[in-house]
Amino acid sequence: MSFFDNVVVILLLIGVSCFFSMSEIALAAARKIRLRQLSDEGDIRAQKVLHLQAQPGNFFTVVQIGLNAVAIMGGIVGESAFTPHIQAFLSAWLSGPWLEKTSFFLSFMLVTSLFILIADLMPKRLAMAFPEKVAMVFVGPMMICIVVLKPFVWFFNSLANLVFRIFRVQTARDDAVTSDDIYAVMDAGAEAGVLDKGDQLMMEKVFEMQSIPVTAAMTARESLAYFLLQDSEEEIRAKIAAQPHSNFLVCNEQLDTVVGIVNAKKLLIYLINGESISLKDKSLVTNCFFIPDTLSLSESMDYFKNSRADFAVVMNEYSLVVGVVTAKDLQDAVMGAWSLPESEEQIIARDDRSWLVDGVTPIIGVMRALDIEAFPQSHNYETIAGFMMFMLRKIPKCTDSVIHAGYKFEVVDVDSYKVDQLLVTRLDDGIASEVIE
Repeated sequence: MSFFDNVVVILLLIGVSCFFSMSEIALAAARKIRLRQLSDEGDIRAQKVLHLQAQPGNFFTVVQIGLNAVAIMGGIVGESAFTPHIQAFLSAWLSGPWLEKTSFFLSFMLVTSLFILIADLMPKRLAMAFPEKVAMVFVGPMMICIVVLKPFVWFFNSLANLVFRIFRVQTARDDAVTSDDIYAVMDAGAEAGVLDKGDQLMMEKVFEMQSIPVTAAMTARESLAYFLLQDSEEEIRAKIAAQPHSNFLVCNEQLDTVVGIVNAKKLLIYLINGESISLKDKSLVTNCFFIPDTLSLSESMDYFKNSRADFAVVMNEYSLVVGVVTAKDLQDAVMGAWSLPESEEQIIARDDRSWLVDGVTPIIGVMRALDIEAFPQSHNYETIAGFMMFMLRKIPKCTDSVIHAGYKFEVVDVDSYKVDQLLVTRLDDGIASEVIE
């Protein structure tokens, strides 16, 4: 063949190599979520790409057959096409064995460079930039190649599978999407500016609702405002004025004997009309819902939705009232700082290295605010005060401290044996965990 014919053959081989290189990278990099969206919109090519991704063995076998065959053919044709011309050019300076060896080496370098640059590097970078588009364009010709080369595909696939079975190598890809994958996507979206930081935080909290207990969102027992059946009208008025709420628990002699709830609007109507108020009036007090303290935020939301309730009493296994929770409390748990007034913030930064933390702050909130991966045996407690009690093995007192995950947790305020506030300080050294009394 003439020099022109050899060049045309080499260009054709480079084109074939481009096809296989781009197909290989595009199929591997194409995002399944995007392909499923296109498939749902009726794009048949996306369905074919998903089919190849589900069974990639035949595809990659064809790619390797094509790439290796083209590389061998390119070397043979390139050597015969360029070596004589390079030899003629160098004959003015070299002669003998050095002329032949140098011509062959330069011919080899020229052909190899052409294949690396045009047939491998550039096509793969293009395929990485537009994986779904490239995969859908090339999926038709690739499926034809799979059919044409089927005998070779079967032979090499069978040999590969035999080797994998001998060494017990698992070749099936796990495409299950985990919560970590979703978090990673949200982090990437936030870093790219596509997702607002506030939106990212809210979505992360939605995924955490399965693991956060309802006690993290409730109003705790010691903060409850409630009426007793025995309260006089003056006592009722005083409690309403001191602690205005939409609903009040009504109990018989003690908090743990809950009779029902009374709506503040009904009480207001009675006061406006000048009628006397008696909590023993059944038209005032209505039944309330009870939920166990073992429910998660997600389960509590389902309960509220199914029962059409917006207020529930949280009880423990001993039938003691541990708090109350409302639909708004659950919404606030998801919305986080967006809906939490500044005066009610549970974690307040003093500077870059220290924070004041309310004792009833849920462990999940502390982990998120301080970027702590885990607390030891966290199933034994729900709040940061519970963590201190668990680690100290006693009722904490002021100046008691615990070091964990590079932070020092020090009790700074105790109110009637209750840990009211802690000072959390970031340490320079990496002490894992230590109790200081």
